Amino acid sequence: MKYIFLFLLIPILGISQTSSLDEAKRLLSSKKFSKAQTLLSEYVRENQNDKEGIELLGDAYGHQKKWDDAIINYKKLTKLEPRNANYHYKYGGALGMKALSVSKLKALGIIGDVKDAFLTAARLDPNHIDTRWALVELYMQLPGIVGGSKSKSFKYANELEMLSKVDGYLAKGYIYEYDDEPEQAEKYYKMAINEGGSLNCYDKLTSLYEKEKKPEKAIVNLEASGKKHQRNAMHYQIGKVCAEYNIQLDKGEQCLLTYIENYSAKDGVPKAWAYYRLAQINKNKKNKEEALKWIDKAITSLPKIKVFKTEKRRIEHL
Repeated sequence: MKYIFLFLLIPILGISQTSSLDEAKRLLSSKKFSKAQTLLSEYVRENQNDKEGIELLGDAYGHQKKWDDAIINYKKLTKLEPRNANYHYKYGGALGMKALSVSKLKALGIIGDVKDAFLTAARLDPNHIDTRWALVELYMQLPGIVGGSKSKSFKYANELEMLSKVDGYLAKGYIYEYDDEPEQAEKYYKMAINEGGSLNCYDKLTSLYEKEKKPEKAIVNLEASGKKHQRNAMHYQIGKVCAEYNIQLDKGEQCLLTYIENYSAKDGVPKAWAYYRLAQINKNKKNKEEALKWIDKAITSLPKIKVFKTEKRRIEHL
C-alpha cells in the first residue's frame, strides 16, 4: 500500500514544484523581486540541482543588485551544465556588475574572471548575440593595461554583424562614439536605422546628437522616429530638446501639450516633467506668469524633485 501512495505522491510533488516556479516567474515579471527571492530560496533548498530554479534565483538576486548572491547561483549553474553558454554569460554579467560596484583595485581582481566567462560563452555558442555585445563593451571600456582593445572590440562587432546586421552596425556606432569619433558613429547608427529601424536604433542616434549638441538634428531624427513608431513619448523628447537648447519653442510647446493630452503610464516620463519643460520654454519666451503656472504644477505633482524648485527660483528672477 505504501508503494501505491508514493507512486501517487510523485506527480503531486511535480505539480507543486511547477507551480512554485510559475509563481516565481509571475513575481519576477511583476518586479516583486524580494518575494520571488524568498520563494525561490526555499525551492532551491529543497531542489538543490534544479537548474531552472537556480537560474531564477540568480535573476531575483541580480534584479536587486545583490551581486555576490547572484554570482554564487550562476556559478553553480556553470558547474551543473558547463557547456551552457547562457549560464556563463549570466555569470560573467554578474561578475561585471560587481566589478562596477567596488573599488578599482578590487575590480582588477575580478576582470579576468569576467572576461573568461564571456569568452567561454562566445566559444560555446557562436550565435550568442548578448555575449558578443558584452565583449564589445568590455574591450572598449577596459584600460589597455588590463586587456582593453579597440581591435578586439571590433572583432566581436564584426561577429555581431554576421549574426545580425542591425546589432553589428549599432555595435560599431557604439565603438566610434566611445572613441570620440561622432561622424563615424552617426554613419553606423543611420545604417542601423535603415536596416532595422527599431526604437533603439533611433534612440541611439538621438542620444548621439544630444551629446554632440546638435539639437536640430536630434529633432529631425525624433520626428522620423515618431512617424514610424507612432509613440507619444516622442512628443516629450522633442519638447525636452527644444526647452534645453532654446530652439523651435512653439514646436516644443505644442509637442509637450500633445504629450500631456495623450499621456498614459506606458509613456514612461511622468507628466510633471512635461510641466517642467513647458515652464522652461515659457521662461525662454520671457513669459514669466505662464512659466510660473507650469513650474507650480510640476512641483505640486512631484514635490521632492529638487530641479523643479531650482527652476522656479530662476523664473522668479526674470
